[in-house]
Amino acid sequence: MSKLILYHGSPEIIQKPVFGKGKSYNDYGQGFYCTEHLELAKEWACTENTDGYANKYEIDTDGLAILNLSSDEYTILHWLALLMEYRKFRISTPVMKRGAEWLRENFLIDLTPYDAVIGYRADDSYFSFARAFVNNEISLTQLSYAMRLGKLGEQFVLKSPAAFERIQFMSYEMADNTEFYAKRKARDDEARAAFNAELEKDDLNGLYMRDIIREEVKPNDPRLR
Repeated sequence: MSKLILYHGSPEIIQKPVFGKGKSYNDYGQGFYCTEHLELAKEWACTENTDGYANKYEIDTDGLAILNLSSDEYTILHWLALLMEYRKFRISTPVMKRGAEWLRENFLIDLTPYDAVIGYRADDSYFSFARAFVNNEISLTQLSYAMRLGKLGEQFVLKSPAAFERIQFMSYEMADNTEFYAKRKARDDEARAAFNAELEKDDLNGLYMRDIIREEVKPNDPRLR
């Protein structure tokens, strides 16, 4: 039996997560978004003027179909294709439009068979990094570097009724917005500053969105690893 401790940051105490609730335009669509890190859950729970709660759960993952986007068979472009599918994404240039189409056509994963998803969390700064790549402003190497900034870690998202049946509420901790909103903002500011420093470097040999479209790069291309 494989059990995980998960945390969900929220303005509310949530003793019974309900399947079918939540925003459909989150990173991986509608679902219950958790992390294995208490501190991150507290950061996500708080807004500038509102305290929150880090709800603690245990889930038995035995027998669940879990998509882990960090496994070797997937690339960062699979994650990016899911963002293109689910997040609200302003298309501002022709290359961005074609890039989004290419990612959906060649890298989009059908989440229907899965009970849960493990993958990056796209906070505001990280979403802007993704937009910059699709708009041909940064290379794939620079995007991969950017996604490690700020140490956001991965999120565990419950997607199916079977997953919701397995999760059990354990307890909660208060999250003070004066402490954890400040930490969240500092994490985001640090990531943006490091990213801007990376932008000043020219990745002349890097793989860009235009290259991926022009060369019809597919998931099995070794340059994506």
